[in-house]
Amino acid sequence: MKPLVRTAALSGYVELCRALGIDPQPLMKSVGLDTAALAVQDRWISGAAAVQVLELSAAASGHEDFGVLMADFRRLSNLGPVSLVVREEPDVRSALRLLIRHQHMYNEILNAQLTEGDGLATLRVDLRLGEVTESRQATDLVVAAFHRILRGFLHTRWQPLSVWFRHPAPEDTATHRRTFGESVEFDREFDGIVFYAADLDAPNAMADPLLREYAHQYFEAIAVPKDTTTADRVRELIEVLLPSGRCSVEQVARSLGVDRRTVHRHLADSGETFSSLLNATRMHLAEQFVANPRRSLTEISDLLGFSSLSAFSRWFREQFGCSPRAWRSGGNRQQLPGQD
Repeated sequence: MKPLVRTAALSGYVELCRALGIDPQPLMKSVGLDTAALAVQDRWISGAAAVQVLELSAAASGHEDFGVLMADFRRLSNLGPVSLVVREEPDVRSALRLLIRHQHMYNEILNAQLTEGDGLATLRVDLRLGEVTESRQATDLVVAAFHRILRGFLHTRWQPLSVWFRHPAPEDTATHRRTFGESVEFDREFDGIVFYAADLDAPNAMADPLLREYAHQYFEAIAVPKDTTTADRVRELIEVLLPSGRCSVEQVARSLGVDRRTVHRHLADSGETFSSLLNATRMHLAEQFVANPRRSLTEISDLLGFSSLSAFSRWFREQFGCSPRAWRSGGNRQQLPGQD
């Protein structure tokens, strides 16, 4: 099953479309969605469809800042039941970690990670759709939504050290700079927010210590556990092992403490093979790396575990229908698999 998102992920979509002078209904219909479904926040819809409709709406409205504008309609309550617990967490760190730990309860395509080091905190976001498709607007929306959450916990005038986007800058950056400040940067290594780690220790002014226990009891009764499958573990190990040049089913099996036959058997149970996961992971990473002009194609070839640049180029052409150099230029991106 492909990943889903709660209809709350499109909160404010109809209102924004109307404000920008476009009709949301035909756009929703074109990706198999219905505006009526948005009336109930807890329904689940296709994550890919939600991402696609944002791209279509940005094009129809002529607003490259569509995703950022839509974040203005977001509220903490849009996260569903997890928001009841988050607002009672004692500090920003515990609130963010809880949001990330239970992100599958409100958005199955979202992969957010919080890391700390050298006095800095980095909140990275990644969208995993299971297919290659443009997701610029959805990424902008997610980053802007997290930015709003951090401001809600810290201060309405709080500013991070930097906000990074992998995609190029829009022609007009006014909305991005109004939202994120002058620290917003484009064509960077990842999508996310960098700020002082000390901000994570800030107390949550909204929290009521007496309510926290009740909130957790309620949440534990309804929380949906996320089962980590063999495919999930193999996928994570592939990402780690690729740059080393030692990414093989034997190495993955050793890392998991089993033999290769066990890995193959478990993957077959979920309809996957090691080769299919390896290829899908490479495609996902290649899309990110090649889009970044700061990385040379030789470096990307090494990061993806290819023996030579020519081997990488042949594989890339087979997967994406053009050379990595042509894809980077932007001329062939509309012809990627999964796009019309």
